[in-house]
Amino acid sequence: MRRFGPLAVALASFALIAALGGTAPNWVVFLTTMAFAKGIVALGLVLLMRGGLVSFGQGLFYCAGAYAAGLAMRWADASDALLLVALGGAVALLLGLAIAPLLAGYRSIFFATLTLALSMIAYGILNKTYSLGGSDGINLRAPSFLFYRAATPDAFGYALFVFTGLVTVAAAVLCRLHFDSMRGLLSLAARDNEIRVEYLGASVRRVSLGNFVAAAGLGGMGGALAALALGHIDPDFAFWTSSGEFVFLAILAGHQSVVAVFLASILLELVRSFSSQYFPNSWQMALGIFLLLVILFLPEGLGSLLRRRNPPPEAASLPVESLK
Repeated sequence: MRRFGPLAVALASFALIAALGGTAPNWVVFLTTMAFAKGIVALGLVLLMRGGLVSFGQGLFYCAGAYAAGLAMRWADASDALLLVALGGAVALLLGLAIAPLLAGYRSIFFATLTLALSMIAYGILNKTYSLGGSDGINLRAPSFLFYRAATPDAFGYALFVFTGLVTVAAAVLCRLHFDSMRGLLSLAARDNEIRVEYLGASVRRVSLGNFVAAAGLGGMGGALAALALGHIDPDFAFWTSSGEFVFLAILAGHQSVVAVFLASILLELVRSFSSQYFPNSWQMALGIFLLLVILFLPEGLGSLLRRRNPPPEAASLPVESLK
């Protein structure tokens, strides 16, 4: 990215995604669409992990974005995919802003369990709110894409795949730029030694707040995309297993590489798809063995295989004034 520039890399990546989607079978297109959507959510979790925090409640924002898109389609007759995804991200971001002050002072297991508790509260409320479909959820119709409306299911699947790829590339480039920025490197410094960061004059609390809110927005966007791909939303979007899947992805990918997050998501979808097909009664065990092997042989995740030769400058060498 440094050699060719973020814009050139983004355009090349999007062109490659669009070309591959046009030749791949329908089941691969759908699987990759879901992998991209979940990868965006996991990217927010990686953003938190770079600052030393692990959220077990990322499903809360995933669910908020999905319900925001679904209810806008149902109540306001909104049908444009770009509007729905933007609305899902905005609603989740505002929700993150509302609860971030409550969580910013906590670390370690306390932060993880609090986020999990909030996610499960949302799950319980949605299960009992029958105006929102209760435990059955609600169905969504196929959206349009600006001035284009797909005439067939296959055309819609490809259009949504291309749109999801566009959102994915944009999110990946923005996160990569943030990771390489002074603020992004400050997150790594805060993870390693919060006291030294405070001595430098920076605020660890402010860093944690920013990371949490950004992760919430990414979670909402991913949830909206997943809802459009599935055509259905239900309270299980906020269940602890959904949040655990995103933690699984973040551990599998590691925090070094943005590309590794989406490769991990695609790999996980493939493993789950084939293991559920060939081992229908024990596919969860196959996923567990897969994660165990990754932890044993790639403790820093898939990103350690894609680590760039030129490491970013150390946070300690940055000007103190830029960290305030």
